[in-house]
Amino acid sequence: MLQKAELSCEADSENNLGGSSETMYYIGLDVHKRTISYCVKDAAGRVHMEGKIGSTRRELDSWIKTLPQPRTIAMEATIFTGWIYDHLLPHAEKVKVAHPLMLRAIAAAKRKNDKIDASKIADCLRCDFLPECHMASTEIRDRRRTLRYRGLLVKQMVQMKNRISGLLLEKGVTHTKRRLHKVGYFAELMAGNEEIDQSIRPLLKLSREHIVRAQKLDYALVSSLERDPLLVERLKRLRTVPGVGPITALTWALEIGDVSRFRSIKQAISYCGLCGAEKSSADKMLRTPISKQRNKHIQHVLVEAAKLAPRQCHELALIYEKEMQRGNRNRATLAVARKIVAYLLAVERRQQDFVPTEEFGGTAAA
Repeated sequence: MLQKAELSCEADSENNLGGSSETMYYIGLDVHKRTISYCVKDAAGRVHMEGKIGSTRRELDSWIKTLPQPRTIAMEATIFTGWIYDHLLPHAEKVKVAHPLMLRAIAAAKRKNDKIDASKIADCLRCDFLPECHMASTEIRDRRRTLRYRGLLVKQMVQMKNRISGLLLEKGVTHTKRRLHKVGYFAELMAGNEEIDQSIRPLLKLSREHIVRAQKLDYALVSSLERDPLLVERLKRLRTVPGVGPITALTWALEIGDVSRFRSIKQAISYCGLCGAEKSSADKMLRTPISKQRNKHIQHVLVEAAKLAPRQCHELALIYEKEMQRGNRNRATLAVARKIVAYLLAVERRQQDFVPTEEFGGTAAA
């Protein structure tokens, strides 16, 4: 009876397929670099369409016209998900992205292929079991890509500096390690130190030139983000928090995105990777070390900020000293980092600059 009712409805306005306006169609996508496997199911779990298309915008446009409406689309998070998500968003009621580590039905399956994966994603979506992950806006993701590219440059600069030090150590060249990467000292070393062998001079010069170019590009990328109209006011507020500099503020704004998605401070701390996992069963509880399920980019900058913040804020210094009395420096740093997260959330939610406790009438600033 349901099939007859659906077939008797008027043709779909976009693709002339039969379908009731009240029937939602659930589409699972298994995305790869060159192909996308898809499976279309109705609310009862019946398969209406399945197959494979190429991972191009042209093929997606042709394919979307053949689908029944209304429709909800889901896919697993991959490196290709961003542009596909943006491209399909105007053509569906909802587009959802699943967390790959949480898709146990796919990862633990005995029989696994693209067709089955697409079908299981459609079933998870249909039954509301899809472990959905947050998708930031296109504007935030574009700027986040720039910031992460800057992180790649910093890693390359560190590698080149280590390579310079290694070359000098291999040849036994006497030098001051602390001043080695300063422009004036390096030029003086190259010009006046006879211990530098001719075989390593070209390598030292190329390494130094690479560092200089990377530093200029680093400055240009950070400056462009700091001047971005979308981020200017937000960065200004974030930098009022003790220990938060330009890179920490940029990383928080672009990696966190919309702070309203966190219902509590604990959720934000967990996302930033500043707490351990919990495994409890019956009356037994086990606290594990820092969880690997976190945003590694923001975790790194917050830990580095927490090492400097106690010098700038008396309240953070007290937290650090209290934890240090237990004899663990790393736990003290994490405690400070968690407090910084609380400060950052408070600043974001109130849309106000940070006010130290001493200036806030003796009440907590966060």
